[in-house]
Amino acid sequence: MRKILFSDFTLKNINSERKNPLLFREKVDIATAVDALGVDVIELDAVRKFKEDRIICKTISAAVKNAAIAIPAGTTVEEIGEAWECVSTAKTPVLQIILPLSTVQMEYTFHLKAPRMMGLIESLVKAAKEKCENVEFVAVDATRAEPEVLKEALTLAVNCGATAVTLSDDAGTLFPTEFAEFVKGVKEYVTVPVFVKVNARLFMETATAFESIKAGADGVKAVIDAKDQLKIHRIASVIAQKGESFGVSTSLDPLRIRTDVRSLSAKVNTPENEAPEEDKKENIDILLDGNSTIEKISDEALRLGYTLTEEDAGNVLRGLKRVCEKKSSVGAREFEALIASYAQQAPSTYHLETYTATSNNHSPAVAYVELSKGGEMRIEGTGVGDGPVDAAFSAIEQGIGYHYELDDFQINTVTQGKESLGSALIKLRNNGKLYSGNGISTDIVGACIRAYVNALNKIVYDED
Repeated sequence: MRKILFSDFTLKNINSERKNPLLFREKVDIATAVDALGVDVIELDAVRKFKEDRIICKTISAAVKNAAIAIPAGTTVEEIGEAWECVSTAKTPVLQIILPLSTVQMEYTFHLKAPRMMGLIESLVKAAKEKCENVEFVAVDATRAEPEVLKEALTLAVNCGATAVTLSDDAGTLFPTEFAEFVKGVKEYVTVPVFVKVNARLFMETATAFESIKAGADGVKAVIDAKDQLKIHRIASVIAQKGESFGVSTSLDPLRIRTDVRSLSAKVNTPENEAPEEDKKENIDILLDGNSTIEKISDEALRLGYTLTEEDAGNVLRGLKRVCEKKSSVGAREFEALIASYAQQAPSTYHLETYTATSNNHSPAVAYVELSKGGEMRIEGTGVGDGPVDAAFSAIEQGIGYHYELDDFQINTVTQGKESLGSALIKLRNNGKLYSGNGISTDIVGACIRAYVNALNKIVYDED
């Protein structure tokens, strides 16, 4: 029985299909849910904001227990290094070299002729291989490539270290049997697993994928739900019913797919006119002023995910009135900062004593954090991570012996200039409840540690 691999690119596809981006926690939730379906690979979107993306990717990598994590590696050595830092902690990281091979795409996108494209393929695949054992070469617009160019490119990529290749049918003009013949021809000379990414333009994507599998394709790329893309539950259903007669199987969980795909689709899709979460927080109906009541404070906090006691709401209201002495109103971001500063105030069970953090471009960051507990007990921890902040959080978790879900993480400057103060807002989730903490320091790492400890003290106080 030949096992067919499934690569889910829902998270990669969302940015192109969805008007409003997903939130941090939504991406993690989707990744873990897709992992539970039994897919073999989860594909992430390309790195755009390195510092933010690195934290998101690391969190997803920690949450995903079984599937490999793949990410586009970019087209420069620097971009490959950043992509690697984002997925290096995954159980099975994969770097993807994605390049077009049709004449029109090579010349339009990269302004390169075939010989120079071969040089680019060689340099990028080799650079990715130096970082990561698993390298996937994705041939964009493969079905419109000249046969000799396609063969040269795929053979070169494999010889340079690619452990898998993907044939992407971006034109979408082939019938299922035509695409199957195309795949069969490639399988004659490619010695690594071959994935197919079919096109839904002719509304025969499921049939095309299955015909490709019959022709020898080793893997299929699909999504939970998206316009003009192969949907995982449809091709999985076909394989479940007809796969055995053709000698193929998958690691997908049919029961989970039947029960979970609908709820996952709801997470992936939102109405086109729905505002992004960040915009919702800035919406005028969330604005508060000095005339706001305790009830209003509690209601608006609940909309942002916080459950405030009457005492907490009163403290936040007092803080709001102080702010409104200088400005007429505050929006949701400022309101969250007020919650972090005034609500759920707790005794300093944990107090930051000292910390050190080091980082460079050759090795993971390392941090040492020492806390005191109850004014007496000393707790220390050492952590390694993708950057000094990530390493510091790991060090705290090692010291206290517990991991809390990082729901949100924001860094802002409070003052201007070389000696400007940095403000960090941390939101930790414990047993479904949000706890926010803030910290201010001229050292942004110190601000983040103080914010984490502030939120941690609220959790401990609430549990006691």
